[in-house]
Amino acid sequence: MNRTVAVTGDGINDIEDLAWADVGLAMGSGCAAAKNASALILTDDDFESAIRAVMWGRNIYQNVGRFLQFQLTVNISVMLLVVFGILFFSECPLNAVQLLWINLIMDTFAAIALSTEPPVEKILKNVPSRQILTAPIWRQVYGVSLWNFLIILTLYIFGGYIGGLEDFDYYH
Repeated sequence: MNRTVAVTGDGINDIEDLAWADVGLAMGSGCAAAKNASALILTDDDFESAIRAVMWGRNIYQNVGRFLQFQLTVNISVMLLVVFGILFFSECPLNAVQLLWINLIMDTFAAIALSTEPPVEKILKNVPSRQILTAPIWRQVYGVSLWNFLIILTLYIFGGYIGGLEDFDYYH
C-alpha cells in the first residue's frame, strides 16, 4: 500500500515483524533478539516517548525547512540587487560591510528564532515529507525574493526623495 509501517514488540514472536517493518520499536524490557531486530529501543517502555520523538523530529525537519527558505529568500534578494546594481548603475548598491551585517543578522537571529520553535501536536497529523523544499516553497521563495528586490530597488533609487533628502550628497 506504499505506507510507512512501525511495529512494536518485545518478544521472540515479534522478531520477524520488527525486522520487516520500516521502523521497528522494541521495548527496553524485551528480549535481546527483539532489540537486535529493531531500529529503535524504547528504554522506558513508554510508547508515548516514541510519539514525542516523532513530534520533535518532524519539528526539527520543519524548522530546517523554514530556515533554508528564509536564507534562500534573503540571499536571492541580495544577489538580484547586487547584479542589477552592477549592470545598470555600474556599482554595487551594498558595500562589503553592509553585506556582512546582512549575513550576520540573517544567520544569527533566524537560527535562534527558528531553532527555538517548540513542536505542536498538530504536526503529527501532517503527512511526513521526504523533501525539505517542495515546489510550493520554491515558488514562495522566488516570489518573496522578487518582491524584496523590487522594494529594495525602489528605496535605493527613490529613497532620498521619499525621506526628504533629495538635496543630500551621499558621497561627500
